[in-house]
Amino acid sequence: MNVTERDAGLDAYFAEAASWDTDRLVQTQRATRTAWRAAGAASICALAATVALALLLPLKRVDPFVIRVDSSTGIIDVVPVYSAQAPMDEAVTRYFLTHYVTICERFTLTSAESDYEECGAFHGAQRNQAWYALWNQNNPHSPLNLHKDGSVVTAQVQSVSFFKRASGLADLAQVRYLKAESAGPGQPARVSHWIATIEYAYTAPAADPRVRRWNPLGFKLLDFVAEPEITAEHTPSGDASSAAVTTSAAAAVQAASP
Repeated sequence: MNVTERDAGLDAYFAEAASWDTDRLVQTQRATRTAWRAAGAASICALAATVALALLLPLKRVDPFVIRVDSSTGIIDVVPVYSAQAPMDEAVTRYFLTHYVTICERFTLTSAESDYEECGAFHGAQRNQAWYALWNQNNPHSPLNLHKDGSVVTAQVQSVSFFKRASGLADLAQVRYLKAESAGPGQPARVSHWIATIEYAYTAPAADPRVRRWNPLGFKLLDFVAEPEITAEHTPSGDASSAAVTTSAAAAVQAASP
């Protein structure tokens, strides 16, 4: 073998080795590009999943429900939750008005704090501000100041009347009730007649379980104006019979109070 043939063999060998290295380099580069593409696609999917989860979070909520079992047939059904969309029966509104006046127009030192919080569950924003101002101890007419001597006030609703506006909207009511104030439980009471004009509405029930315990249907008082009512026993023509009526009314209020 001469030198020329040996050089030609070496050149072919080196060319084949260089081609093999080039193929390996191309293969490595192709695998790297594939890996980066796969990683990029995975990152995009993860980002899309995160965004979708963030958008779905406001839709996730826990709705309490009541399961009712018929005691005679055993039939099970789910009690529907009121969402302030259907009109409320007048009997339900009458109950709420009676309950509100009975609780919020009374005063007993032992239940004053609980009554204050329970009444707040029925207030709209404007009424709630007026309620806070009324009970503020800086107010000389606050019940906390008027009855710090231990006196007790009870309330008994006599009647509830509903009214419609000219537009046909039924959101007004008048509540007539008796207030009996005494120096303490079992003491003689001084009875007065009152009439309250109330504007009300039904809103979505509160999310707070404590508020829903008192007001599960979202009944709200938007305005409350109470005024003393002049009756026959307060006129100069009142006689012994009117005094007897007042005494019996006081006894009724005391008997109805807890």
